[in-house]
Amino acid sequence: MMRQYELVERVQKYKPDANEALLNKAYVYAMQKHGQQKRASGDPYISHPLEVAAILTDMHLDESTIAVALLHDTIEDTTATRAEIDELFGEDIGRLVEGLTKLKRLDLVSKKAKQAENLRKLLLAISDDVRVLLVKLADRLHNMRTLDHMKAEQKARISEETMDIYAPLAGRMGMQDMRDELEDLSFQYINPEAYATVTQRLADLSARNEGLIKKIEDELRDLLIANGLNDAFVKGRQKKPYSVFRKMQSKSLSFEQLSDVYGFRIIVDDVACCYKALGVVHTRWRVVPGRFKDYISNPKQNDYRSIHTTIVGPSRQRIELQIRTQLMQEIAEYGIAAHALYKDGQGPVKGGELLPKESNAYSWLRHTIESLAEGDNPEEFLEHTKLELFQDQVFCFTPKGKLIALPRGATPIDFAYAVHTNIGDTTVGAKINGRIMPLVTRLNNGDEVEIIRSGVQVPPAAWEEIVVTGKARSAIRRATRMAIRKQYAGLGHRILERTFERAGKIFSRDALKPALYRLAHKDVEDAIASVGRGELSSLDVLRAVFPDYKDERVTVKPSADEGWFNMPSASGMMFKLPAKSQTEVENAQAAGLSSTLLPIRGLSSSTQVRFAPSGAVPGDRIVGIMEEGKNKGITIYPIQAPALQKFDDEPERWIDVRWDLDEANKSRFLAKLAVNTINEPGTLATVAKTIGGLDINIRTLSMGNNRADDFSEITMEVEVWDLRQLNQLLSQLKDLDCVANLKRVYD
Repeated sequence: MMRQYELVERVQKYKPDANEALLNKAYVYAMQKHGQQKRASGDPYISHPLEVAAILTDMHLDESTIAVALLHDTIEDTTATRAEIDELFGEDIGRLVEGLTKLKRLDLVSKKAKQAENLRKLLLAISDDVRVLLVKLADRLHNMRTLDHMKAEQKARISEETMDIYAPLAGRMGMQDMRDELEDLSFQYINPEAYATVTQRLADLSARNEGLIKKIEDELRDLLIANGLNDAFVKGRQKKPYSVFRKMQSKSLSFEQLSDVYGFRIIVDDVACCYKALGVVHTRWRVVPGRFKDYISNPKQNDYRSIHTTIVGPSRQRIELQIRTQLMQEIAEYGIAAHALYKDGQGPVKGGELLPKESNAYSWLRHTIESLAEGDNPEEFLEHTKLELFQDQVFCFTPKGKLIALPRGATPIDFAYAVHTNIGDTTVGAKINGRIMPLVTRLNNGDEVEIIRSGVQVPPAAWEEIVVTGKARSAIRRATRMAIRKQYAGLGHRILERTFERAGKIFSRDALKPALYRLAHKDVEDAIASVGRGELSSLDVLRAVFPDYKDERVTVKPSADEGWFNMPSASGMMFKLPAKSQTEVENAQAAGLSSTLLPIRGLSSSTQVRFAPSGAVPGDRIVGIMEEGKNKGITIYPIQAPALQKFDDEPERWIDVRWDLDEANKSRFLAKLAVNTINEPGTLATVAKTIGGLDINIRTLSMGNNRADDFSEITMEVEVWDLRQLNQLLSQLKDLDCVANLKRVYD
């Protein structure tokens, strides 16, 4: 374990005037707070923050960042508080430490939601100060280096999270070396067999080609010196296991088919020398077509600059070359950390180059944070962030020459949303390089894209399956939600007008505003839409607006809830309908409905209250529809039922209903499922055994036409006690190896 004086010496090597007292104070405080805590390996816990600090000293970061690294787990894992750290080390360090602290006691329904909220908190902290990111990545890197001592399931979970989020995040921030190491460490736990195979193949190849890298280095260096590039530095390397495995998968190649396992970097004095070196190499060796990229002229979004080319070089080996300056090398190695090093000025002058004040990676981060303010739920935010992290890029232009960086595979719709959300929402067509092309066209590097717009356009929900950027998907989902809310708000408005008119009141949006807090809604439109969806009773809105309002009601058997009367089923289950005014009762009687207690689950032809064919179960949000003609009565539908759409323009037929179960006399309820299974012996028995094991009855079962020889379609009706039991069944069926897909069916 590193000692206190060793850490101070490491910092003083690159920053002689470092605040030694701050480092000593942070070291002692962390040591005291972590006390006798141990890591899974048995090492003292303090060894972890010390190693994180050591990683950051390799990046030559300031003493405040090193102090944060020493303190980064104190608030989360010890009795330390933010106030205490503020008092001892200042608010700046306290804010950074709190930014690195995971959220606790989150009332979230899934681990994915918790993961998303922690990522959201981290990104917000990073946007405030980039040093949070540097400490977090160093923390994750050391955790990955010491993952051997964790349980198998923890190794897999942490490695997947690292591969999904932290390695791509390091890459998007330009820290390529750290990304490579994080990916390799994750790879060996996520897919240990593939890791072992690729590692062994690379070792065998290295043994066969012993001395080859040195030979190619010498030949390249001699060629460059002979052409006046005396200070050129050449370094070769064999690609890392995960890089090789990823290429084998993406290109569908075997290991033997890989031809550029070796990569070489040529580092020269300035930009002019980069292009001179390129000319020298291309003149001497044959270029592999389609393998040239100029990231100096068009830098990546994370500030990465270099020239990439692949040649059939010395010894007739196919080798990949990267040509860059020393400053470009620092940016490629440290990424955003290089900007942290020089953040107080315009940056060092090296070969005529200036390091910009702010990394372009921050531009991406700001766009990500914009999506936080758009109100996406945690799972959507996590999905969008992963989409942005993973994608390689293409570069396209607006008609005015503005450069737009997009993920590979992006469409004109993605392009439109990248320019502005309003442009994306009003897109109806696109011209690519002057020609009108379909909106599903995949964009290529250098395309000029002109968007054709219409003021009456609303983005179709199907666009979500076409686009590849998180920003576009988020905007399309948001527009779809707004369109649906508008429809429900129209229905809700008509229902409320009718209810208020019946009570002798006038409904207005302004009158509803003061009552919003009683209805637990943020705005008027949201409350009205909730009425349209059946989530909020129009009578509850009336009472919220007019608390003193009392109406005359005809109730046969008052229940505990004012304004409702009960309907028992034959089994004793009580179902609740809103109590009706005298006029409504008379109308119901005229329609053939009884104003006394109504049976809900009678099976005879005289049944007046019935369920929709696909059923409904306690826990479903439900609505009643008053039927007309020969089917006089009330039909109960789950709120998700597509059949409800045909009643959108008939709000007078909608009846507010809700469950009221009699626990002493429980009853089963019908739900319909569609199960897509693998067509093999024993499948049906396995499904039936799972259903029976949960005390669930199969009422009907039918086998449909096979979608393909390998699959079967099963449609079944099951009888369950409630929605909790049904969800338990769906979860267990999904876990079966023989079940490819399943869904609940609504009529």
